[in-house]
Amino acid sequence: MSFIPLFLATLITPWGANVDNSHVPLNDYPRPQFQRNEWINLNGSWDYTIKAAADEAVPTAYEGKILVPFAVESHLSGVERAVGPSHQVWYKRTFEAPDLKGGKRLIVHFGAVDWQAKVYLNGKALRLHQGGYDAFSIDITNIIKADQMQELVVSAWNPVDEGSQPRGKQQLKPSGIMYTAVTGIWQTVWLEVVPQVYISELIPTADFDEQKVSMNLSVQGPSGIKSTTHIQVSEHGKVVAETDYTSEGRGTTNLDLSLPALHPWSPTDPFLYDVKATLVAGSETDTVTTYFGVRKIEVRKAVDGYDRIFLNNHPLFLIGPLDQGWWPDGLYTAPTDEALRWDVVTMRNLGFNVVRKHVKVEPARWYYHCDQVGILVFQDFPSGFRAGDPSERIGKDDVSEGIFFQKQDAQFRRELNTMISQHTFFPSIVTWVPFNEGWGQHDTNNIINWVKRLDPSRLVDGPSGWNDLGMGDLLDKHQYPGPGTLVAQPGRASILGEFGGLGLPVTGHLWQEKKNWGYRNMKSEEDLAEHYAALIKQIPDLVKKGLNAAIYTQITDVETEVNGLITYDRKVIKVPVDKVSALNHSLTDTK
Repeated sequence: MSFIPLFLATLITPWGANVDNSHVPLNDYPRPQFQRNEWINLNGSWDYTIKAAADEAVPTAYEGKILVPFAVESHLSGVERAVGPSHQVWYKRTFEAPDLKGGKRLIVHFGAVDWQAKVYLNGKALRLHQGGYDAFSIDITNIIKADQMQELVVSAWNPVDEGSQPRGKQQLKPSGIMYTAVTGIWQTVWLEVVPQVYISELIPTADFDEQKVSMNLSVQGPSGIKSTTHIQVSEHGKVVAETDYTSEGRGTTNLDLSLPALHPWSPTDPFLYDVKATLVAGSETDTVTTYFGVRKIEVRKAVDGYDRIFLNNHPLFLIGPLDQGWWPDGLYTAPTDEALRWDVVTMRNLGFNVVRKHVKVEPARWYYHCDQVGILVFQDFPSGFRAGDPSERIGKDDVSEGIFFQKQDAQFRRELNTMISQHTFFPSIVTWVPFNEGWGQHDTNNIINWVKRLDPSRLVDGPSGWNDLGMGDLLDKHQYPGPGTLVAQPGRASILGEFGGLGLPVTGHLWQEKKNWGYRNMKSEEDLAEHYAALIKQIPDLVKKGLNAAIYTQITDVETEVNGLITYDRKVIKVPVDKVSALNHSLTDTK
């Protein structure tokens, strides 16, 4: 059996150097927005084999070990092999089921599997899931076998750029701005025990103007069993609001709680309220914790006559980096949670107050760190490119709308809808970006308006760069090296969605020694710092012409791209942190 050749440099981050089979990787609670104490991490050493994509039989033998949740192509997986669309990866591990007496339920959670996953337990097929960035869960209580080890099997298939699915920057033959493919499990797999009657959902939605929070609470359980859920909202450990909800069996409600002396969330003061919900049903209890931040984002006319971005009723200029979210040792997956947080903290230390997460969706813990540290997020949807059967064509055939197809559009909308619904919780996310530079762009204005209806509390970019058709809260220009801005339009805030791209290769910290590139080549760290300063110093004049935000390409090098402010292995910050921070703050600290 032959496989696509895979070239990876031995480039390891400081955190990746300590990852091995002796510890469970990424052992932090994977769902910070909805936490329970009782959970079991299934990350670690699994059996794996690679088979033809058409072979659907569950393997009877496996060829080696893989370290989950690192993709099979990554160095940290211990496999470091390409798979491609003609093959699939099979995973297997066993686990001991926890005590499920008293009607308790057992749920298996998958943070993300790219792109198609089939899940089996004890030989029974449970679920087919399509969506490489989606979290999904399965109640496996009734499949558990008593007094024996449980066998969990997962198959994963990713067509990469030979398919039409959203894939971001993955490519079978990576080069330039396209990177190594990521197949299979790339986020945490875990088990959760819940009581017979339990809280299945608790989503706080804060209202800045009304100074309140609405709790969307859902309870699951057999009919006829009465339960009461007590919810407390705390500020620095002091309870500031509380309420109760009583139901029988299943129940869903929205509970409004007033917030006295409202404490808003912002990059300079990322204050988060704590929430604790305790359900009591007879002698059983279920306790979950969550949090929320209160902030308001909108576009409205400022005193200078331009439509501008307002945070909490105040205009705020946004300066931040493009962040691809790739790692040389883990690819899509950071080696540790500490590494994930380091990226966010370093961006704030460099004086940035926003980050554009570029055509990738991160694990929940990345957004949790953004909430805690205080950085706004422009969230891209991962692009899909390839078209399908010409008989299914929809939309126009011109450059402004591209060519898309019914099945591709349906998958695009399903995954976009899921991304939004699974991430509306995080206050740091302030903008959805459905399209980047025409990649997979189609039915543009209808999709922009649909996204706005799905989440009217956030801005919608329309789209980022290239083919603007007049809709969306933001009018977005890309210009290298820039900076520049488009002529302002009524009702829309002009932003610079990409600029910069100053490239500097740092010997000893490169994915490959030759043929690295940036949009503009720099000679030294001093040269890079000087050119970065020159770009930033041009922005105030653009602000006077209506500019609201600027996104610099980019925070780290990625594979052959060396236009990061930090090397790909995160070992060298190429620019002086204090000077860059002062430059960036000069844009955000002025009124």
